[in-house]
Amino acid sequence: MAHVARGYDLNLLQAMNVLVEESSVTGAAERLQVSAATMSRTLSRLRETFHDAILVQSGRHMVPTPRALQMQPRVSQILSAISDLYRPRHTLDFTGLTPTFRIRAADVVIGPYAEALLRALRADCPDITLIFTAESNSDDSDFLRQGGIDLYIGATTFLRPEIMRQTLFESRFRGVVRAGHPILLGEITPQALVAYDHIAVSRRGRRRGPIDEVLADQYGLERTVALLLTSFYAALQGLSQTDLILPVPDILTDAAMLGRLGLYGFPLPLDLEPVTIFQAWHPRHDTDQLHRWLRQKVVQIMGPKRPPSFEAPSIPDDLRLSLQA
Repeated sequence: MAHVARGYDLNLLQAMNVLVEESSVTGAAERLQVSAATMSRTLSRLRETFHDAILVQSGRHMVPTPRALQMQPRVSQILSAISDLYRPRHTLDFTGLTPTFRIRAADVVIGPYAEALLRALRADCPDITLIFTAESNSDDSDFLRQGGIDLYIGATTFLRPEIMRQTLFESRFRGVVRAGHPILLGEITPQALVAYDHIAVSRRGRRRGPIDEVLADQYGLERTVALLLTSFYAALQGLSQTDLILPVPDILTDAAMLGRLGLYGFPLPLDLEPVTIFQAWHPRHDTDQLHRWLRQKVVQIMGPKRPPSFEAPSIPDDLRLSLQA
């Protein structure tokens, strides 16, 4: 029989996980409800055990070492798996449950999917409540870690390595204009695209993005962003009264919806990388039955199939004639 090595201290792993997440001895001590001196001694033990500094001083703050960042996702998974071993296995019973889940997501996700997700969840748990919160400029990892939100759905690149992710679908950008826009008369080329002013949407206030990079790098062109907004839905509302061009994710280019707004969508004549939409959660929720049920419903409603690509319908003859008149 093989002998299992003895002397492992799982409390050390828990301490390491919290130290790396907090990047602070004091913060970790407060979270684990121990003294700063005790946490400092624990950090010394961790350094001796792993032959690594774990946290190092950087100006006024401490930052995890590269090895600590590399180890943390595995440490989080180990702790989650151990917690799961002690959790009783039984079928999830929704009787009497009134859970509330807070989900951070962009409006392009909330709009097409929020009501469908709520219906799917309430089919099992009638008293569930969903709270969707808008994306912010803060690190969503902190909100997941501190419990401010239960789930993130979007495409941010600003998540820490320990945060767990699951891809839902890919989305590509399409152009949207008013139904009588003159760009629809001829071939839509990159040159035609930059002949009109654009609307850009960015919650971080960025006027430039992948579209601008492709226009500059591949065609030597530059578009004019005349209007910068934080919401795609707000941008769609007044578009029919202008000659502005609005690039939007294809999940918002449903022909019927655009028709009601007096708008028309078309594929952009650019080689743009698709945007990957995923859901993300803190490792402590990975094996939690209720949270896992929520994530399964999200996958059921939003993925893994990719939403159908928008195919621009042909321009009706009467519209083409009215444009040419």
